Formats: sequence, C-alpha cells, structure tokens
Amino acid sequence: MMKVGIIGAGTMGPGIAQCFAVKGWRVHLYDLKPEMLQTALSRIRSNLEVFIEAGLLLPEAAEAALNQIALKDDLASAVQGAVLVVETVNEDLDLKQRLLARLEELVASDTILLTNTSALSIASISQGLKYPERVLGTHFWNPPHILPCVEVIKSPYTADSVFDRVVSLMADLGKEPIRVLKDVPGFVGNRMQHALQREAMDLVDQGIASPEDVDRVVKFGFGLRLALMGPLERADLGGLDITYQVQKYLLPFLCNEMRPSPLLTQKVAAGHLGAKTGQGYFPWPEEKKEQAVRERDRLLLKLLQLTGHA
Repeated sequence: MMKVGIIGAGTMGPGIAQCFAVKGWRVHLYDLKPEMLQTALSRIRSNLEVFIEAGLLLPEAAEAALNQIALKDDLASAVQGAVLVVETVNEDLDLKQRLLARLEELVASDTILLTNTSALSIASISQGLKYPERVLGTHFWNPPHILPCVEVIKSPYTADSVFDRVVSLMADLGKEPIRVLKDVPGFVGNRMQHALQREAMDLVDQGIASPEDVDRVVKFGFGLRLALMGPLERADLGGLDITYQVQKYLLPFLCNEMRPSPLLTQKVAAGHLGAKTGQGYFPWPEEKKEQAVRERDRLLLKLLQLTGHA
C-alpha cells in the first residue's frame, strides 16, 4: 500500500487527500492547526456523500476511503514512509521554499516532492534545495476531488524519470494529466482563465454589461461548448479562416491592461473578497455559498458522467 503525505488542510488539501484515499492510498493529512484537520475530515465526508448521491461510489467504499486518511499535526510523522508528498500551503514563495527545504530533511532520498500551485515558478520554489530534480509542480483544479485536470509542471531541474512517473501516477488516480513542458507563470490553464477574467472584469469596469450578464453569456453561451471541446478544436470546426478574420479585426479592441481591474482593486481594498467574506461582485450569505458549492459539485459530476469522464 503506497503512502502519500498531504501538507495543508485548507482549500485544496482535503480534496487532494480524497483523490488518493479513494484509490486505496494510505493518506497522512497534515496541518499545524488541529481544528483545520477536523474541519477537513468533515469536508471530505460531505464530498463523498455527493459521490454516493450521484451513484459513483458505494457507501462502504466511501467509508473505506475515510479509513485510509490519518490526521497528523506533526510534520515528521506525516511524511514518514511516504513515496510522495504534496504540499498545498498558501501561494507564498518564501513559505513554499522553507517548507520544501524542511521536507528534504525528513523524507527518504527517493521520495518525490510535489508543490501544488496555480502560478508560482517551480524553478523558484526549488531554488536552494539539495535535490531539485525530484521536485515538480502539480496544479490540481478546484474542486480537486471532482475536476479531472491536473497540470504536471516540469522545472528546468526536474528529472525526466520523475516527471514521467508523476504523469503516470496522476493517470492512475483517474486524473487527466497535462504535461507542462516549460515552467512559465500561470502554466497553461490559468493563463487562459485569467485572460478571460481580465476581459470579463473590463466589460464590467466599462459599464458594457452587468456582472450578472457577463456571467450569463458564459454560462448559457460559449461556456457550455467549452465543456465539450477546447478553443482550438472549436477554431478548427468553425474554420481557421473565420477565426483569422475575426482576430484581425477584434484583437486591437480587447483589454490588454497589465494591472488588475480598477473595480477588483477597490473591492479587495474594501475587504469584499467574494464568498469568503460574504460580498464580492455578488452578495454571498452563508446559505447561498453552501448551496452553490454543493450544486456546483453535483452538476459537475453529472456533466462528467454524461461526457464519459466520471
């Protein structure tokens, strides 16, 4: 039985722990704060219930997965005997560097170290390590226990054998591993996602459409199509000559601002951070947030079933 250490029980850690536990891995989930660990276990149990309701997991399999997870508040104990360690701490370069340096002292010489990040340079995170060749990035998409995509990012230091092994491990977990061959900021997915967000926020900033209608044109327009085919497939099917003509006319009019949206900046300064604070572009009372997350997960699972990816 293979063992994995998951470092951090915040936003991503519990879902990643669930991915491994369901596939029979022994999971050590670590956090400095005991209350975070208990909350994480409750979240995993709730997440598994959604899978049971969708007919994708039997109750006894869910219970078996929960039994695979051990909660740890001691770092050395959490990574002891692990063939793989996944750190999921905050997107703070210094914090990740210090953590990986500490992990190097605690794990076996052949343990692979994965840093889960949305955009930080893997090479920068690996700087100063004794064995950077066994470090690489894995960008799980939120919610990680549902979305299949995992970007596997190779730094200039990562050994090819380690890269290939992690790609294979992610596939064994039932994930769709994306081989990111160059360590660029934002990798693949977030570069595209934030290009879309920049344009969406600019449309609101300019008063061209409300936040509600900007989201509606995605949810009821091209967003539905994106679930079935990528932007390059769509371009091929629509005709590259048409795409070329549209881009030649339209691209000069698109937002190319190098700084975050003014309205976004104002909201962050005011402490309106979205669902976590109850107010962002939309109001988020607690019951709405919980309902939105559960409904999102239910519908995502249904979509994955319909497309044969669940």
